[in-house]
Amino acid sequence: MRQSTRFLIVILLAIMFLGATLFVISTTGLGWRIERLLAEINYALNPPERMVFAPIGQTPAPQTAAPLHLPSSTPTISLTTPTPTSQPPATPLPTVPTSAPTPLPDQAMLSGVRHMFQMWNNCGPANLAMALSYWGWKGDQRQPAAFLKPNGRDKNVMPYEMEAYVEQQAGLDAAVRVGGDLNQLKAFIAAGYPVIAEKGFEGEGFDGWMGHYQVVTGYNDADGQFIVQDSYKGPDLPIAYDQFLSDWRAFNYTYLVVYPIERRQQVLEILGLQAYDNYNIRSATQKADADVAQLAGRDLFFALFNQGANLVAEQDYAHAAAAYDAAFANYAQLPEASRPWRMMWYQTGPYFAYYYTGRYQDVINLATQTLDAANEPILEESFYWRARAGLALADADAAAKDLKQCLVVHPGFDPCIQEMLKMGIEPPPTPVIRQ
Repeated sequence: MRQSTRFLIVILLAIMFLGATLFVISTTGLGWRIERLLAEINYALNPPERMVFAPIGQTPAPQTAAPLHLPSSTPTISLTTPTPTSQPPATPLPTVPTSAPTPLPDQAMLSGVRHMFQMWNNCGPANLAMALSYWGWKGDQRQPAAFLKPNGRDKNVMPYEMEAYVEQQAGLDAAVRVGGDLNQLKAFIAAGYPVIAEKGFEGEGFDGWMGHYQVVTGYNDADGQFIVQDSYKGPDLPIAYDQFLSDWRAFNYTYLVVYPIERRQQVLEILGLQAYDNYNIRSATQKADADVAQLAGRDLFFALFNQGANLVAEQDYAHAAAAYDAAFANYAQLPEASRPWRMMWYQTGPYFAYYYTGRYQDVINLATQTLDAANEPILEESFYWRARAGLALADADAAAKDLKQCLVVHPGFDPCIQEMLKMGIEPPPTPVIRQ
């Protein structure tokens, strides 16, 4: 047998062995370990914490928010964070009662939430499934994941996406609010509603800070602790109030409450004035302003990001851009080990602020850095905003490429579909989601 023939046989056998190994890994649930190893190797070779975004645009300095005022419109439970395209219209709901709130008990604990450990890269669907289970929903995390993450490698699920699943697929309703506080969470728990909180997370097996969800199911004032269902660490996990607040700050104190439609009036009563979008956003802005005035280091970075997010929700894009400029300047001063370099996986406010102030190159630079820093560029929002900025700079070819890639990483992502249609490009068919 010739030497070259032997060599080819060895190569073919090696390929067959590798294929069989990968098949076994994928079918035995070990695939995520390979993915983690590859990510760690990539991050070791290209440390993402060393990348620092430096804005090139100029905007006015941020101003302190105006004093809170009583709203004149009817209350709404809708998104307080814009979707990738625009702020959705508010839906009028019943009037919020003006009676004094009921005093809260010193402790409360809910039972009935089925704890679920998350599958790889499946934090959002797992936590949503846990919250839904409290109301008798029989599914598991796989059903929300099929809707929320058509591509299982997607890095993030947004609160508005979770709200959409609840309302469109689960037959329940949901309220998403920002600027929450401990008493608001306690009020919901005491009334019989578990709460999903979006928070920062640092734990074993992960390289640095990342975003996370937890389902809050209890509290005890004597111990100064919440009880949470954690899809990564386990059930009935106690967390001190101070630690919970510190982690929660990273996501503008955002929370989501799932509830049966017939209980909407009670949810409105618990929210009080926070049921009004304009009041909720303005109070969150003032909360962020107070944090900015008194915090330093990484906590200040999060507070500035929150300030920008709330100003974006108020469509004050110039001052939002300035807040984000300050946040990125603060980020550059942080020790590399503590930099939350995954931040843009979860929050897209800077894209709104820079795009709507005409800072298109900043949008492109930030999106490019965000995609480059990920071990896999599976961030549909970054492709979407880079495409829009590219179009604004008359680079239609680059925009079309980004929009097509957006739909590769998130099939059926409507904002990218709509942009392609505007360009006269036929988008690929949207896959059918099977629950």
